[in-house]
Amino acid sequence: MNTDWNTFLRQRGAAIVEGSVAERVCSFGQPVAELQALDNGNILADVSHLGLIAVQGADAATFLQGQLTNDIRTISAMQSQISAYCSPKGRMLACMRIFMRDDTYYLTLPRDILDATLQRLRMFVLRAKVTLSDASDTLVYIGYAGEHAAETLNAALGTIPTHSNEVLSINGLTLLRLPGPSPRFGIIGAVAAVQALWNLLRVSAQPVGADVWDLLDIRAGIPTVYTATREAFVPQMANLDSIGGISFKKGCYTGQEIVARMHYLGTLKRRMFLAEIITEAAPQPGDALYTSGATNTQSIGTLVAAQCGSRGSYEALAVVDIKSVATGQIHLHDVAGAPLTFI
Repeated sequence: MNTDWNTFLRQRGAAIVEGSVAERVCSFGQPVAELQALDNGNILADVSHLGLIAVQGADAATFLQGQLTNDIRTISAMQSQISAYCSPKGRMLACMRIFMRDDTYYLTLPRDILDATLQRLRMFVLRAKVTLSDASDTLVYIGYAGEHAAETLNAALGTIPTHSNEVLSINGLTLLRLPGPSPRFGIIGAVAAVQALWNLLRVSAQPVGADVWDLLDIRAGIPTVYTATREAFVPQMANLDSIGGISFKKGCYTGQEIVARMHYLGTLKRRMFLAEIITEAAPQPGDALYTSGATNTQSIGTLVAAQCGSRGSYEALAVVDIKSVATGQIHLHDVAGAPLTFI
């Protein structure tokens, strides 16, 4: 996390913990109120737990086009996209949102997989005129969401992006309109510009920890790949074909043959579902799922992400055998574990 931004947040009551790879805002001292605000007001979040990979150079677009599942040509200063980075076997190594700022492509993804993703991408640069760097602490990323978030943000800035994936640049800030059940925005900029906006928005919003922001991704059906789930899913398992994360017309990219074969010739046996879990221990990405009446020898699904919801249960995304969802109860960890209720 940017040092000046860290100081700014701490002065405003943020409890920040040092993780294995990055700092993360746990809360602003009111975890219950922060969860309640998710359903009853506007929330304001630091999103520094997501990292930024900057891709620059004359060949940047061509390079990314040959690496990622989506059509990079649709990205502009006014449009972002979801995309995946796959292994040659078509398994997701990362899932990211990509946007442009100052003629640079930025890839947003969890910091715990940033170094591995950056290192692997650099292996394929070869003679291309492109540079890739970790820009996570160069810019600040915050999130703003809520029933009245659009009106409040528009009043503060005079204009906002109005539909999902739209991008707008104003006053040194890059605004991303993000999908979700209520208006949601990602805001990226230099420290001073973001600090000024934070102080304006704070008047009518509840600052929240990173977990609350991640819960909005779960509710929006946006998958996240973590270290524990790298190479666990082909993109269609995580519904990227349903949320505009795959182009089947763009041509070749790493893993394209497997992804295209599944689309045109294959039968997808597993899909991602939204579920609720009542359990004391927090479920983790990569946790195995089992079905009633079976044995613990073979998992029928994998947890993608989970966060505690406002009702006290955990809300989760899980990639699960489609037939098992329809015919039997799914359990966390083993056949006697906490059941998943599919939403």
